[in-house]
Amino acid sequence: MLHKNLINPKSIAIVGASNNIHTPGGSVLKNLIEHHFKGNLIAVNPKETVVQGVKCYQEVSKIPEVELAIIAIAAKFTLETVKVLTQQKNTKGFIIFSAGFSEKDDEGKKLEQEIVNEIKNAGGTLLGPNNIGLINQNYVGVFTRPIPKLNSKGVDFISGSGATAVFIIEAAMATGLTFSSVYSVGNSAQIGVEEILEYLDITFDNTTSSKVKLLYIESIENPQKLLKHALSLIQKGCKIAAIKAGSSSAGSRAASSHTGALANSDVAVDALFKKAGIVRCYGRNELITVASIFTLPVLKGKNIAIITHAGGPAVMLTDTLSKNGLNVPEIKGKEATELRSKLYLGSSVSNPIDFLATGNAEQLEIIIDYCENKFPEIDAIVVIFGSPGLFEVYDVYEVLNKKMRTCKKPIFPVLPSVVNVKKEIDYFISKGNVMFPDEVLFGNALAKTFKLSIPNTEDTKSFTVDLKTIRNIIKNSTNGFLQPQQVKELLIAAKIPVVNEAICNSKEECILASQKLGFPVVMKIVGPIHKSDVGGIILNIASKENLVDSFNKIMQIKNAEAVLIQPMKKGIELFIGAKKEGNFGHLVLCGLGGIYIEVLKDINSSLAPVSINEATEMVQNLKSYKIIEGVRNQEGVNKDLFAEIITKISNLVTIAPEIIELDLNPLLGNSKEIIAVDARISIEK
Repeated sequence: MLHKNLINPKSIAIVGASNNIHTPGGSVLKNLIEHHFKGNLIAVNPKETVVQGVKCYQEVSKIPEVELAIIAIAAKFTLETVKVLTQQKNTKGFIIFSAGFSEKDDEGKKLEQEIVNEIKNAGGTLLGPNNIGLINQNYVGVFTRPIPKLNSKGVDFISGSGATAVFIIEAAMATGLTFSSVYSVGNSAQIGVEEILEYLDITFDNTTSSKVKLLYIESIENPQKLLKHALSLIQKGCKIAAIKAGSSSAGSRAASSHTGALANSDVAVDALFKKAGIVRCYGRNELITVASIFTLPVLKGKNIAIITHAGGPAVMLTDTLSKNGLNVPEIKGKEATELRSKLYLGSSVSNPIDFLATGNAEQLEIIIDYCENKFPEIDAIVVIFGSPGLFEVYDVYEVLNKKMRTCKKPIFPVLPSVVNVKKEIDYFISKGNVMFPDEVLFGNALAKTFKLSIPNTEDTKSFTVDLKTIRNIIKNSTNGFLQPQQVKELLIAAKIPVVNEAICNSKEECILASQKLGFPVVMKIVGPIHKSDVGGIILNIASKENLVDSFNKIMQIKNAEAVLIQPMKKGIELFIGAKKEGNFGHLVLCGLGGIYIEVLKDINSSLAPVSINEATEMVQNLKSYKIIEGVRNQEGVNKDLFAEIITKISNLVTIAPEIIELDLNPLLGNSKEIIAVDARISIEK
């Protein structure tokens, strides 16, 4: 939990304060003064007695007790300074701008840890080091500029990078987005993004707290904490958008299964965000656009009216919305004809509603009123309005400002003329509005936010398993891939349907097994992991002669130890997998199986534990879902059973966290049953 003195200090000491406002210590003091910090400011600088009008002490040991210290001195002097503050000055809040710690070398890492230990032992909180500071409603404790417009209902922004935070603030200010707080965590020596999100969750007040949270994350140190508090905030009515930088899967350990090849840390991030209800963004402008949409009334339907005086942007927006599952429906009928009569000759009202380059504020107001009151099929309105720079358009933006406050349907202003009518846009923003300079970026972001739903992770079913058998198999197994019989026993204990099978070491055993299983059968090699790659699978064996020939053929393959015989089953090939992905826990994946998974790579994933609701959504959101439903008279798959088995796999890896990779590929499914016909499980104890 963040100490209250970091959040709302009554006194702040700036160690390294300066009259030179181009230094961190000088700049942060200037920001604190200019933004009217109401408490006591204390400057520390060995060469000054007054800094920017603030009394200055030459040594930290000479200052009075202080609640928060902002430290802007060389790294090598910070530990002694912190010791004086914690042991003599009762300081509990610390912001350290200084660099030269864990981001530099091992010596810096050791020094950083000593500082953390000192502050922890004193019951305090450290933000940083190597950061730009903190901005909230109580004080502006950063050395950077610009300072965004502060608003208690603006966004809370947590950034793992100080420079990136500055760039995002700059871009956001140009669109009218305001901020409630900005936290720059730097090296996250004591508190990182997760801890600040936890604080925002624990202290959340439905009437006074911001309901939009933005995250820029470079490293997720505690995924479960992030998930817990993001989910909690969203269930309280908040909306969260985040960038997770470093999404490349380069460096992932070599994969020994389909699951291993398809699951990586970035897939885990996607699964985490989806489970929490976080909108994932991939750039600063997308993050700002999503955040701005979050500040406006919620889009409740798919049908969008586009009002424009320029054809091109409207066409591009129409394309973008349509590709993302939103509609720009044709508007026609008596009311449409009536509206056209009120516009200049040549205007179009079919949607997009184009009232031409000569259209004026009065016509815009009429069109908005028609969309609001006379076109019930319309759920929201996008107004695209720029200017060639020939005349001022204050009146247009005044109409837009008024209508955004009075209409029940959401109105989204796309204002592309950021140079020609900069003054008018600044005026529009000064009224407390946000705007969107790019129609395509806006369209993509709107679709992302529309598809967002509050996560439902509650189970509607519970499954009993043979816990004792599962734990005994794990206990008595060595690291690596389990033997086929162990895999089968483990799946049966987890109540996962498996095909009958027999492992045979001789032709005679094959014949006996086929008599029990019945022809036709399939024969698979035991030994090599990737059976199909070595030609180790033979299908539709329908006679003893074929059986013996197949046995002889497979046993000639390098590393063949035995053969596995199963009855030949028919159905759609499915895939379920699980992989332990670092401190994220287990990823559970599903899709079409067999060669489809290699060719299409059409998978959905979730972090364990996976509820029935989540599993059902995973199946329904597959691009290949229509195949699973059944197409062109082909029998489909029992979707409820598919989701149930996904949940059972989630249960299994939760009970047996030693499982690092699990592949059910394929399962064969039809409307009546789904059976695992091939499985691999690797453990690491």
